[in-house]
Amino acid sequence: MNPEMNQRLEALLETVQRPARYTGGEVNAVKKDWAGRTTFCFAFPDTYEVAMSHLGMKVLYEAVNREDDLLCERAMMPWVDMMAGLKEQGIPLFSLESHRPLRDFDAVGFTLQYEMSYTNILAMLDLGGIPLEGRQRPPEAPFVIAGGPCAFNPEPLAPIIDAFLLGDGETATLEMLRVIGQGRAAGLSREDILVNLAGVPGVYVPSLYEASYHEDGSLAAFTPLMPQAPLPIRKRLELDLDAAAFPQRTPLPFSEAVHDRIVLEIMRGCTRGCRFCQAGMLYRPVRERSPEKLLELAKGLFEATGYEEMSLSSLSTGDYSQLLGLIGSLNACFMDQRVSLSLPSLRIDNQLQEALVDTARVKKSGLTLAPEAGSQRLRDVINKGVTEEDLLRSVTEAFEQGWSSVKLYFMIGLPTETDEDLLGIADLARKVVACYYALPKEKRARGLKVVVSASTFVPKPFTPFQWAAQDSLDDIRRKQALLREALKIRGVTFNWHDPQTSFLEACFARGDRRLAKVLLRAYALGCLLDGWSEHFNYQAWLQAFRDTGLDPALYANRVRGKGELLPWELADIGVTRAFLWREHERALAGQVTPDCRLGCEGCGLRRFDGVCLP
Repeated sequence: MNPEMNQRLEALLETVQRPARYTGGEVNAVKKDWAGRTTFCFAFPDTYEVAMSHLGMKVLYEAVNREDDLLCERAMMPWVDMMAGLKEQGIPLFSLESHRPLRDFDAVGFTLQYEMSYTNILAMLDLGGIPLEGRQRPPEAPFVIAGGPCAFNPEPLAPIIDAFLLGDGETATLEMLRVIGQGRAAGLSREDILVNLAGVPGVYVPSLYEASYHEDGSLAAFTPLMPQAPLPIRKRLELDLDAAAFPQRTPLPFSEAVHDRIVLEIMRGCTRGCRFCQAGMLYRPVRERSPEKLLELAKGLFEATGYEEMSLSSLSTGDYSQLLGLIGSLNACFMDQRVSLSLPSLRIDNQLQEALVDTARVKKSGLTLAPEAGSQRLRDVINKGVTEEDLLRSVTEAFEQGWSSVKLYFMIGLPTETDEDLLGIADLARKVVACYYALPKEKRARGLKVVVSASTFVPKPFTPFQWAAQDSLDDIRRKQALLREALKIRGVTFNWHDPQTSFLEACFARGDRRLAKVLLRAYALGCLLDGWSEHFNYQAWLQAFRDTGLDPALYANRVRGKGELLPWELADIGVTRAFLWREHERALAGQVTPDCRLGCEGCGLRRFDGVCLP
């Protein structure tokens, strides 16, 4: 950024909320010389506070910057006041480390964590001086790449993103950046570099494929346009997490982040097979970091950050095979420093009492449990694998150990759900409250607080429910009203999600590449920061669908047939369609499928060499 623009930026920062979001220069940030390096900007499509809590950004920041021939800088979605100021002052969106405009980088990469962040991607490209559609980008423009869970259905962003990475990114991102850097050094055209990117395992380049549709709107065919374009694209896997990149030092935010703490990813993948859970299918197989490696990482991160809270992260922390030993080692190491340990995603049927005793030694954080459904019948449909007895035993143990705050997560709108299932949520909440009051007064902590949260079910790709319809908005609102009335219980608070955002999430989760027209139109109508309720404009989204001649119900509220070609089936995640359909049928029959650690259930991953448990 030239001196005049820097001067304008300094004046602008005096006028916006939380200017520290935009200054950079944090402790542990990495600033490298651009000369002779391929330059990459990790662009997080949400605000600084959210971005600085995201482990994936920290992992790739470490993975790229430890390579001498590459560099990684960061940019985040500015808040509305900063966006307006950037436009008014003619300042392009820039990276935090060098204050270079996004358009100056060799590659700009987005993480796709949530469908409702897609308009933010358009805003960041626009502010960064990069044309919104790939076909409009000149030869010198950055290559726009993306990864993350939503990249497994890349089609709604197909005209916008140049190349998607499907799967783990620690090694594959480096390969992509080197293909781009070497291609530019050799003077290759943009089109030739895209073809070379398609040769990186796990990379999908949408411009090299063509989609066609039936009259009813369903996908008719998906065809590669050249032999170099693979189909399907097999996801990338990091099999050895001890050897995979993990941050040794993380930039410390100048303003408070959503989660200011050390995060240790103890394992990746889950074998439980919950039928609504996309991550449980996408991130198979289970891979664990060793306790020795985790202790080494924890010590280094504490020295580099000084954080007083540490979180163990995974899809199912209670399934980590050496959980109690790890907790014991961490507590022994950090007890004197008063570092507290939290266990998110703890299942209610695993090792809970011992884990609670150990993690409560420093301080007690809230306990979060996820029964997901209010009746055993519906928990069997979704293959949750826990019972009411599990839940009540777990909360009783927690209350006995001094907890008084419990969060219970549920979903409404699950396939086959009835009002009886819904009222079971209120019944469970009453029984949790009763567990607290069943203890002698002198043995229970003061201030009982039970928070019941109910999100709206969104059918996701690569799950047994990918063929299911989402409930209509009227149905969801009726169910929320029923629960609100039933949960008027002393000590219980009920939170629910806006069904309109869940409706649009379902559209884009199961969308095809025609939805890019809707996305671009919605952005033109002013839609952005859609994940923030004060900025979400549902009527503008409906207008965008009308203007582009597409019906959102086609994507959200329609049951798909067994033989229908699905837009996301360009990806091979290891788990087969046959297995997912079998699980779909078992769900409708109320049949449970055991954890595959107890014996192979034939999901298909054995096709991938060396990835399954013996």
